[in-house]
Amino acid sequence: MPAKSRFTRLDAFTKTVEDARVRTTSGGIVTITSLIILLYLMWGEWADYRRIVVRPELIVDKGRGEKMEIHLNVSFPRIPCELLSLDVMDVSGEQQTGVVHGVNKVRLAAASEGGGVIDVKALDLHNQDDAATHLDPNYCGGCYGAPAPTSAAKPGCCNTCEEVREAYASVSWAFGRGENVEQCEREHYGERLDAQRKEGCRIEGNLRVNKVVGNFHIAPGRSFSNGNMHVHDLNNYFETPVDGGHTFTHKVHQLRFGPQVPDELRKNLETGSDPWTNHHINPLDDVNQETNEAAYNFMYFVKVVSTSYLPIGAKKNAVQNTYVDSPLGLHGVNNDGSLETHQYSVTSHKRSLGGGNDAQEGHKERLHARGGIPGVFFSYDISPMKVINREERTKSFVGFLTGVCAVIGGTLTVAAAVDRGLYEGSTRIKKLHQR
Repeated sequence: MPAKSRFTRLDAFTKTVEDARVRTTSGGIVTITSLIILLYLMWGEWADYRRIVVRPELIVDKGRGEKMEIHLNVSFPRIPCELLSLDVMDVSGEQQTGVVHGVNKVRLAAASEGGGVIDVKALDLHNQDDAATHLDPNYCGGCYGAPAPTSAAKPGCCNTCEEVREAYASVSWAFGRGENVEQCEREHYGERLDAQRKEGCRIEGNLRVNKVVGNFHIAPGRSFSNGNMHVHDLNNYFETPVDGGHTFTHKVHQLRFGPQVPDELRKNLETGSDPWTNHHINPLDDVNQETNEAAYNFMYFVKVVSTSYLPIGAKKNAVQNTYVDSPLGLHGVNNDGSLETHQYSVTSHKRSLGGGNDAQEGHKERLHARGGIPGVFFSYDISPMKVINREERTKSFVGFLTGVCAVIGGTLTVAAAVDRGLYEGSTRIKKLHQR
């Protein structure tokens, strides 16, 4: 027996001779229709295979000794940059006072003049040319009873107004406008301060902090510690010639913890008709607060949740990253496209430092304590949980092939049944007409 006939009995696909086949018009229509449907369903299977979805996963955050970056952009239309100070502190005892590294203070014109940005060259209140004029090489300015700051250009001396201010802050002394201080009068510190009184200020930049419970605040005057208390020199803030005084009316243009979520990833986070915007992650963006009181503060209580975004191709275990050596502003961005950032929720509170109640808002029973520091305070707490958003395809390649086979088999089976039904029906109708 020839080798090719050994499998004849196993043939499940029996054939019919060509002469026994009947071709009909309805069969041609069904064939063309089934091919169109088949191509459409196969295209749907391919599109479904190529579709990327984001699968959220909740785990316990096991990171230790990590850092966190805070990006802020806040405008204050009724207080000049010279009076604003940015301080950071946390429960570990670390403090950053008068933060300048990575942060810019942008002087803004008065709101009545449009609030535009003043030329950057005009940002320096302490003109270095004036500070250095007519100084003898052997000149050593006094610090007026305070110890000379360690950052002084000449050890043991206070040759500029700024160095005198630092010396005063080191011993918790109020400074004021620098009256009767030779260095400040030489640099016309008081006159320059008064010239900026009607200006506004925008603080923008990045802070790198420990990933522990802490707070950062923007308040008037230079800050210093008095015993166990953190205080600010408020003399220049309250003693102002400006009508109505300075206030902490402000607008939060942007506040985020970690890098921004890219647009491509943001599109993958959209579900149905609900468009996903960065406001879902940064709820304080574009928040505006107003007050006409100088002694007034705003407090934001933020709950920060660590969030990882892992695109297709990123390491599956790349959910912990400290980025110790990353440049400021790039903290949390990995080479494989993964992203370590944070989401947060926030509640806010505001009060007058003069005390009283909220009778004007219809809450006489709500009382406020007296005292405090005017400013804008952000207190953040770290959640022990972590969200991992992992990009995945909706089905594997094997699943895609299985779906294609199912589409082909199902479509042809249904088409054959429809064709058979049409053929049998037309045959019976012809027989009835022949009778």
